[in-house]
Amino acid sequence: MTVERKPRKDAVRNRAAVFAAADTLFARCASPEEVTMADIAAAAGVGKATLFRAYGDRNGLIRALYQARLEPITEAVERGPQPLGPATPAPLRVPALLDALLCFKLDNRHLALALEGSGADSPYRTEHYEHWHTLLRDLLRLVPGPADTDFTAHALLAATRADLVAYLAGEKEVPREELRAQLASFTAAILDARTGPGTAAAAQ
Repeated sequence: MTVERKPRKDAVRNRAAVFAAADTLFARCASPEEVTMADIAAAAGVGKATLFRAYGDRNGLIRALYQARLEPITEAVERGPQPLGPATPAPLRVPALLDALLCFKLDNRHLALALEGSGADSPYRTEHYEHWHTLLRDLLRLVPGPADTDFTAHALLAATRADLVAYLAGEKEVPREELRAQLASFTAAILDARTGPGTAAAAQ
């Protein structure tokens, strides 16, 4: 029987300090590219070598931080109640998932920008994107309509891309609730086009 080892207290403490420092730096920066591993190490009070041992590189740290901050949404999606949880009807769950992603990216704008810019070749090949695309695609397969669920999932996720969210909320200064309403309308139009008018609303 294998006994799972708990992280050392200093490792847990370092992780919390690193994540808090990275959060602050990404929130205050003009552009996520400005934040370096050296900046995060200095702000967290740990050695740069500690970061590289724990996360491999800057992209690894960004992915770990993003995953940690997204954990409440991940938990709600995997095990929570409606409207995000697995028992939710697909026409209701799809807009709820997209709204949750939008709100998360509004609240963590520069971190999301850093993550979506961290792919080696394409943002569409990153693990986080493939996860959400697969989830939406599989949900869309439960909604009657054309068989183009793969493309439709890409199109819906495109409306929550971090660079678009940053542009609309930042440069265009579109209010948060207006952005949420626009995304909900767009999603409803996509679902209605697959199933007929009012389907998404009727599912609620």
